[in-house]
Parts: sequence; C-alpha cells; structure tokens
Amino acid sequence: MNPTSPLMRWICCIWMAAALLLTGCGAKSVPESFHDPDIDFSALRSIAVMPLANLSRDQQAADRVRDTFINSLMSTGALYVVPPGEVARGIARAGITNPSSPSKDDVTKIAAIVQADALITGVVREYGEVRSGATSANVVSVGLQMFESSTQRVVWTASATRGGISMADRLLGGGGRPMNDVTQAAVNDLINKLLY
Repeated sequence: MNPTSPLMRWICCIWMAAALLLTGCGAKSVPESFHDPDIDFSALRSIAVMPLANLSRDQQAADRVRDTFINSLMSTGALYVVPPGEVARGIARAGITNPSSPSKDDVTKIAAIVQADALITGVVREYGEVRSGATSANVVSVGLQMFESSTQRVVWTASATRGGISMADRLLGGGGRPMNDVTQAAVNDLINKLLY
C-alpha cells in the first residue's frame, strides 16, 4: 500500500487522534516522592536499610530488591550504608519484632545501635511476571520511606514501578525485560528521587 494514499493518511490521522485523546484524558498526576523541606539531607552521613515487607508472591522478592538497593546506593558514594549483617544484629539486640514497620521507639533504638543518621523501610508491592492474554512481562513495584533518627520523622518517601506489558509487547509479542533489569531500573529511579 502506498504510504501517501488517502487511506493511509486517514489511518494515520485516526492513530494520532487516538494517541492525543489517550494522553489528554489522564487525571492530574500525583507526585511519586516527598522530601521534607525542613531537613538538610547533606547532613545525613550513614543510613541503615531495614528488611522490606513483601506483598508479592515471590518469597525472596524483598531480599532481592533490598540487596539491589543497598548495592546501588553504596555505589553512588553519597552515603555510608550500614551493612545488612550489622542491621540484622542491631534488630536482634533492640528486640524489634517488625523491622519492616518500626515504631518511633524502634527507630531510636536501632539507629543508636548501628549508629545511623537515618533508617529506610519499605514494601515490595509487586515482583514477578504479569500476564495479559498470551503476553507476559516482568514487573516490580516498590515503596520506600526514610526516618530521621534524631526526630523519628518520615523525611522522604518515594515509590517506583518498572516493567509490565508494553504496547510493543502486545503487538509484537515477547516477554518483556529480564527481572534483573526491571529491578535495577526501579532501584535507580528510587535513588534518583532520594539524592537528586
């Protein structure tokens, strides 16, 4: 079919109108992160990343996401991240029963034991394969929050979702991006929201 034919021009016009309609009908977007304007983030030197809650079907999802987040945050060189083993010992010494959702007293205890200026907690909401008809792809969705240890206040929150079934996957098939790449993309997004 000739790309300049009237039929092809009409089809292109329909596609462009549909694309404009779909992009213009969205609700007002909600910010995916919050930074407390009263806190000086440059004063934070060390951070402890607590075990994450896991709402996904994969039992190892929270550990995988936490490990990727810690490694990526350490590689920036912006902050000292307390090693996970030290955090685990601190949790045991403090007697914290729910480390993924600590109370204000728990924040004070663990921060004093591991000598952290802030604690990061969070939840893995989705991790793994999603399907739509015959198409499947990997997806990860994570939400994190940071408590300042001296005030026990939440000074930063952010969420990131990466992966899922794209229009190209629906039209052309394929299994989407590997889980490792999707997880790294979500973690990079979270670190950008924290540091930049």
